Amino acid sequence: MTTIRIDNPSDPRLSDYRGLTDTALRRIAEPEGGLYIAESAKVISRAVGAGHRPRSVLVQEKWIDDVAVLAGDAPVYVVPDTVAEQVTGFAVHRGALAAMHRPVQPDPAQLLEHSRTVVVLEDIVDHTNVGAAFRAAAALGADAVLVSPRCGDPLYRRSVRVSMGTVFQVPWARLPEWDAAAPLFAAAGVHLAAMALADDAVSLDSFAAARPDKLAILMGSEGEGLSASALAVADSIVTIPMAGGVDSLNVASAAAVALWALR
Repeated sequence: MTTIRIDNPSDPRLSDYRGLTDTALRRIAEPEGGLYIAESAKVISRAVGAGHRPRSVLVQEKWIDDVAVLAGDAPVYVVPDTVAEQVTGFAVHRGALAAMHRPVQPDPAQLLEHSRTVVVLEDIVDHTNVGAAFRAAAALGADAVLVSPRCGDPLYRRSVRVSMGTVFQVPWARLPEWDAAAPLFAAAGVHLAAMALADDAVSLDSFAAARPDKLAILMGSEGEGLSASALAVADSIVTIPMAGGVDSLNVASAAAVALWALR
């Protein structure tokens, strides 16, 4: 481990960590340079355990021992608390950040070919919901997650944190637009079930009773739900029966309910 103490927040070696506010990073779907930020020693440990490589680690003095074995050959930049906050734009309460090399993304066609149950996230922009959906996918046995071109980045630091590191556990890939994505499901023999409200929707209970062997559960965005393009290519439209005048659940909760029923 190479430990370098830095007291100047303008030091160019800290550029990977500069201005990591939610607003700044939401403008970037895939961070330039093939990097993502892992936050906390626990998340960094899970990323390294999944085979991801750190380019560098930024750490406060009292957390050095927690990340020492995780950095490998990457430099460890030790900074005062005030410098960490000045550089990142937020209070780094969890003590450590790592700039991680983004791994090569799998081919979505290969994931579909080798999966029995897949979760598809269309245009979900809230990174908290993306992370929670991955956690549900991992806990309830999904083999893979596929995300649409405009879906939030699963490796954004909030997604990673909310997922409890399961974004490193569940294979995932980004789909092309639906005109190119739909044939991938058909070629792999995967039934695409859209979770939505519709007059011709089948209840989740009924659908689960005759579950297709290979299944993709398609979840829509928080506000608009699934796009017309997604509904047009779906093989089935499935709805979760509701009570109390409630018409829908949070997308991650809905994914968890659907996965449990279709396990």
